[in-house]
Amino acid sequence: MTEATWGENAKTPEIDWSTSAALQNVPRGDSDVAEVTSLEGAVRAWIDLDPEHKAAATLTIERAVQVDGVSIETFTGDGITVLAERPPEAANPSTA
Repeated sequence: MTEATWGENAKTPEIDWSTSAALQNVPRGDSDVAEVTSLEGAVRAWIDLDPEHKAAATLTIERAVQVDGVSIETFTGDGITVLAERPPEAANPSTA
């Protein structure tokens, strides 16, 4: 008999970092064109932005993710930090 998973894991299940995502409202050379990439790639690109562009950014995910029990498919500005604080396990070997 296995015990049901409750608590934080139930509120924020594992995130599929390979899902498609668009990072918008950030500079791309001379224009402001959305970049479609993986969720992991979009979050990593957002991390590298300066504070002004981080605040203006919009991240839209192909499939919603659950964070703290709320299903979200669009993150804006500093709200993207919620994802940046939950790196994929493969990118964070110290947790293994």
